[in-house]
Amino acid sequence: MASAADSVGSLGAEQNHLSVPVSDHGAWATAMNNLGIMPMGISRQPLVSESLCIQRFEPGLGLLTPINPMMAGISLVPPPPIPPDMPVIKEIIHCKSCTLFPQNPSLPPPSTRERPPGCKTVFVGGLPENATEEIVREVFDQCGEITAIRKSKKNFCHIRYSEEFMVDKAIYLSGYRMRIGSSTDKKDSGRIHVDFAQARDDLYEWECKQRLFAREERHRRKVHEDRLRPPSPPPIVHYTEHEAGLLAERLKDDLNFCDATAVLYTWIDRGEVNRRTANHFYSMIQSANSHVRRLMGEKAQHEEEMERAKETFKNALIAILTQFEQITTVFTAATRQKAWDHFSKAQRKNIDMWRKQCEELRNAHSEEIMGIRREEEMEMSDDDSEENPCKRPRTENGVCDPASLREENDSLRWQLDAYRNEVELLRKDTRGAGRPDDDHMLTHAQTHSPEAQIQLLQQSMHNMQQQLLSLQEKLKSKEAELEQARDEHRHLEGEVLTLRDKLLGSSVEAVDGTNGELHEKGVNGCVPALFLSRERRSEVIMRGGATSEKEALLLGIISTFLHVHPFGANLEYLWSYIQRLDSKVSAGELERLMVRLPSMFRQELSGVGATLEKRWKFCGFDSLGSA
Repeated sequence: MASAADSVGSLGAEQNHLSVPVSDHGAWATAMNNLGIMPMGISRQPLVSESLCIQRFEPGLGLLTPINPMMAGISLVPPPPIPPDMPVIKEIIHCKSCTLFPQNPSLPPPSTRERPPGCKTVFVGGLPENATEEIVREVFDQCGEITAIRKSKKNFCHIRYSEEFMVDKAIYLSGYRMRIGSSTDKKDSGRIHVDFAQARDDLYEWECKQRLFAREERHRRKVHEDRLRPPSPPPIVHYTEHEAGLLAERLKDDLNFCDATAVLYTWIDRGEVNRRTANHFYSMIQSANSHVRRLMGEKAQHEEEMERAKETFKNALIAILTQFEQITTVFTAATRQKAWDHFSKAQRKNIDMWRKQCEELRNAHSEEIMGIRREEEMEMSDDDSEENPCKRPRTENGVCDPASLREENDSLRWQLDAYRNEVELLRKDTRGAGRPDDDHMLTHAQTHSPEAQIQLLQQSMHNMQQQLLSLQEKLKSKEAELEQARDEHRHLEGEVLTLRDKLLGSSVEAVDGTNGELHEKGVNGCVPALFLSRERRSEVIMRGGATSEKEALLLGIISTFLHVHPFGANLEYLWSYIQRLDSKVSAGELERLMVRLPSMFRQELSGVGATLEKRWKFCGFDSLGSA
């Protein structure tokens, strides 16, 4: 009886945190039922009928109260949302051999370490001294299947579960006070502490699982890439005379031309061309070349279709623009005085908005049509330049560029070499096809056509040589014209330089006359020197006065400003003053103007250390006095 009273007293002491008094069983039961916990009394009698309680209690677990909704993996129904500031209410847990009492909710919750990856093992400390492995298994077996228990003699043990979510249930029991039976002995009670444990077996299983996931992901990615990879091209057959004959027939077909050219390219790239197979490959290349005319015809047909489509599109845009113009005239007529006064304010607002939208769309369409017309004009100019090739490659002097003539000369020379090679091949064929005297007539009949071809080729070679000679003569004449134009250009440059020297001399004489130098020299009887070196003239230009009215105004303002600042002023201060008068003037422009006139402005350093700055001073009077 004393132990029972002690247990009841301890229960009352550890549950005094509830705001609702325990004596008021109805209110307390209602509050516990709202939290999803079946309220029960100490004598295991439900305080609320089963029809009103939330059906979550599992009698097989041997617990007085249902499992808290915060416990992961047990509740099949998702728990209602719980405010974060609400404390988790724990109840007394009765087992066959012991009883677990929750800690005081006013105390801080028990701390835990960082959860290791793949943790299935928990550390249980603070066990009673008389606690056995059977008692520990009885308490923690309710949280899940236990695979191993390693108990130490120092009142702690390690428990390994079969799944990871069972560890969360075991952590829930941290902070409970375990009492074995009804004994009040100190060795039969203890506050247990449950925490995550780092075990090599858990880490090894977790790493194996991660490697398995990685293998599955690689396999899934490989399958996906194989599915998206384009199919491999069919293998190219090896070269034989039979396959060459079939390929020659396929090259003549428009449908099989692409595949046949791929096979031909592969054979040539493999090195199948030799002296014995050169004629076969030449005939196949000639068949491939015969498709150029067909391709050019198809290209011309597609260009015609594109031009027709462009014309249709342009006509449609013009029709749309015409309708826009008509709608704009309607809006313009509606905004006139005799019709505008009869509309209400809302109607006027809508008409004005519609008119602006229509004008914006009309302007956009007109710009699009103008862009199409500009493109057509550019295409026509390109066509004109292609028809007149001598107009395109021009130098700066208006003479045809000889580079294009050289390229044309090289192409003609290469064609001539090709014709010569064909003539040599035909001659070798006619020599190797010699027969005895009795077959002389047949041989003459068979070789008659190659001789005619040789004559035609010789005639074409003669024409090509004449054309090549004429082009060479034309090239020489153009080069002579180019050299003559260059001489004229050099002559014009010399005249420009002489005129520039005369102009600079006159400007220098004017500057010297203003300074009184010529007058002083005339008084002394000296002849004035009218010749100055080119370096001196450039210096006069660089260090000259204002070159425009704006610079003259800036010089006057800067001189006045620096004159009233005898100790000088920095560039930023001066620029901020001039910004009020002209916001387009930059600080760099002011600095270049003052640097160009060292006789009027001088830059000095003032201050010490961190206060060191550059100041500009006006020294025009000093320069005038020294002069």
